[in-house]
Amino acid sequence: MPEIVIVGGGAVGSAAAAYLADRGAEVAVIERDPTYARASSALSASSIRQQFSTPANIRLSQAGLALLRDPRWLAVDGEVPDFGFHEGGYLYLATEAGVAGLEANHRIQRGEGAPVALLTPAALAHRFPWLNTSDLAAGSYGMAGEGWFDGYALMQAFRRKARALGAVYHHDTVVGFERAGTRLTAVCLGSGASLPAAHVVNAAGPWARAVAGFAGIDLPVQARARSVFVFQIREPLKECPLVIDTSGVWFRPEGHQYLCGWSPPDADDPDGAHLEVDHSLFEAVIWPALAERVPAFETLKQTSAWAGYYEMNTWDHNALLGRHPACDNLWFANGFSGHGIQQAAGVGRDVAERLLDGRSTSLDLSVFDVDRLLHGRRVEEQNII
Repeated sequence: MPEIVIVGGGAVGSAAAAYLADRGAEVAVIERDPTYARASSALSASSIRQQFSTPANIRLSQAGLALLRDPRWLAVDGEVPDFGFHEGGYLYLATEAGVAGLEANHRIQRGEGAPVALLTPAALAHRFPWLNTSDLAAGSYGMAGEGWFDGYALMQAFRRKARALGAVYHHDTVVGFERAGTRLTAVCLGSGASLPAAHVVNAAGPWARAVAGFAGIDLPVQARARSVFVFQIREPLKECPLVIDTSGVWFRPEGHQYLCGWSPPDADDPDGAHLEVDHSLFEAVIWPALAERVPAFETLKQTSAWAGYYEMNTWDHNALLGRHPACDNLWFANGFSGHGIQQAAGVGRDVAERLLDGRSTSLDLSVFDVDRLLHGRRVEEQNII
């Protein structure tokens, strides 16, 4: 029988499968959509940064960065995947009101070895002459170890590696669990079959709450729709990083075009919204902010758009990891709130260590343990996009 059943074969689930199978575990992965047409990793902007305020988030991104820079571990039959990783950096902008927070985050990031620099308005204007700095007091710039990549290729590389190491993928849905006391004994599938399991990993992304519910656990994870818009301008900006504006709007280059988006306040962010592009968002919120920050964007031309899901942890917008006290062998890897693709490598390795070694050995991710939900503890991450 499979020793470990993973529910969800996206980036996080497939990363866990690869690291587990690499250590000899028998792994079965249940994936509802083998085309990955609605997978978060396929529909994200696929970026990675070290500019967090929580040390464990920084370390998770550093683990992902190491694999992006040197993906040889993911090679199958001698073929090393190429993720098109572009280290273009992140640039966080702040008005006077945000300087103290930027400086506090900067101290944490430098303490974790992140190569970030605080720039004055004059330095910002010199380095990025296309930027309107009139209302800015500072900017935090990632000089290396941040950028964007092909997230779909990374997810597929994890999946391919896991299968090459013996993990078995099933095209099916999970409809329940069989249970004996505080342990799950089998995973019940929509096809009518069931898979016996010594351990179950919930890596179901936006659908993680339903999976947890089958075990009687209320997981605060919701599917939140996010629209990404693509536009172009006549003359591309020189040396453009991924910019997080003071308005919350972000943008970055993608070839000769640009991607952009914005996350609404929680009160205006409905659960389980249809996966449809909100075109009014671009006209009402995003374009005005873009044109204000970059004068060259006043005459931009929108060319396309798409929508994807965040698996939003509504408790505190951070990962939910480890074993829930209500169930001895159900493990969680959920709630990444837009950070899953950049944290998949570190989380996948952590899942393997927790299950096979009984504890995390590479990274201390205990701050993200799912049992914090029972104790009323929140992880206060300041840099959420």
